[in-house]
Amino acid sequence: MRIISSLELKARQNRGDNFMLVDVLTKESYEHNHIEGAINLPVGDLAELAPTRLPDKHQEIICYCASFDCQASTSAGRILEKLGYTNVLDYKGGLKDWREAGYPLASILTTSGVG
Repeated sequence: MRIISSLELKARQNRGDNFMLVDVLTKESYEHNHIEGAINLPVGDLAELAPTRLPDKHQEIICYCASFDCQASTSAGRILEKLGYTNVLDYKGGLKDWREAGYPLASILTTSGVG
């Protein structure tokens, strides 16, 4: 599994490359902060959710987690490879590196008490 940098990821976004960006942190973390365009597949649920949420096993998939110290994206990449995904990349820097590079984060704000 190849590791990519924030610069590489941002360039792919800017070009409009075809890839799936996967935030492998918890739903709560994703709702608070995530990289624009990412879907949330928590690493603990990945094996169950991947077949329906990531149907093309040859599409480029970029996983990320919280920071270089977090190992969730690497674990997620290994799980995906075991499930037969052939083009998995690991953005190891994650949210912390993205923020420090000056790139914006998105969030989902809950406006009702339901959730």
